[in-house]
Formats: sequence, structure tokens, C-alpha cells
Amino acid sequence: MPVLSTRNQLLIGLLLALLMAVTRGQHFATLNLPSASWAVFFLAGVLLRPRWVFPALFALATLLDFGMVASGSVSDWCTSSAYWMLVPAYAALWLGGRLYAGWHREQAASLVVLAVTVLVAAFICHLLSSGGFYFVSGRYPEPSLAGFLPRIGHYYPRFLGNMALYVGMASLLYVGWRAAGGVKPRVVG
Repeated sequence: MPVLSTRNQLLIGLLLALLMAVTRGQHFATLNLPSASWAVFFLAGVLLRPRWVFPALFALATLLDFGMVASGSVSDWCTSSAYWMLVPAYAALWLGGRLYAGWHREQAASLVVLAVTVLVAAFICHLLSSGGFYFVSGRYPEPSLAGFLPRIGHYYPRFLGNMALYVGMASLLYVGWRAAGGVKPRVVG
């Protein structure tokens, strides 16, 4: 990926944070858009260099979640000790983005690499977040692998679809930006 200026990274970071805020759960934004959280963590890994971005985004997600529970706009069903499984789950997305940033080349074949990276990072995220909730939350009596496996087929496609929507839109914006004469890539390293 091109090395973005600090100003551009700040702008992108603010846009990603805003996107997460307006799409995460039911709150003041009644746009009813699918959650962009998974894509935000992945794209932050791709586009933003500072490592502090990950904990800052996780703090924002946590603030939004617990704020919605406190306001009564959502139930506390998902707030259990399993909530903290989101740390490694979102870290998998962010790390997937970091890896893709290193693998990206300015050629169409990078889209295949991007698609595979999104699939794998999202699957790991899903196993950690959904599996963590299923096995650790205490909400399911006698959780078992046989009980969890059907949940993958039920929930993963929707979460992957939401992520693919936003990553695809970001990819189209990137291609348009490059076509319009955006920053030329520099070789780093």
C-alpha cells in the first residue's frame, strides 16, 4: 500500500471511527446500516500505521456497546465475561489487515489476495467472538462443539457479507483514488 501522510491517516482514522459509530448497534443513528466494525478493524490494519489505533478503536467499540446497554437501547445479553474475547477476535482482523498491507501490489491479482485474507481473518474473528460467546458467556447450558458448529454456518455468512460490503467499497474508493492520480506507491523497506 502507499505510505500515507500523517494527515491522510488521521482523516482515514476519523472516517473509520465515524463509520463504526454510525453502524454499531441501535443508538442515535437510525440509518439501520449493517455493522462495519469488522471491516473497520481490518481496514485500520491495512491503512493506518500507528499501533495505538487498535486499542483506540477497541475502546471506541466498548464505549459504544456499554453506552447502548446503559441507555437501555439494547439488552445486556451480549455483555458477559465473553465480551473480552472480542480483543483477540478484532486483533485477528487488524493483523489480517496488516498482513494484507504488506502483500498488496498495484495489480489486479491483489484482489485475490485481499479476498482470501478477508475470508481467513473474518473466519478467525468469528471463531473467537462467536465461539467465545458460546463457550464462555454462561448463556448456553452445556455448550459443546456439536452445538457450536451449526452456529458457524448460521452467523458467519452474514458477518462476512457485511465485512465484504465495506471492504469492497473501500477497495473501489482506493481504485478510484489511484485512477484520479492519488499518491504514487513508494517501496518501503
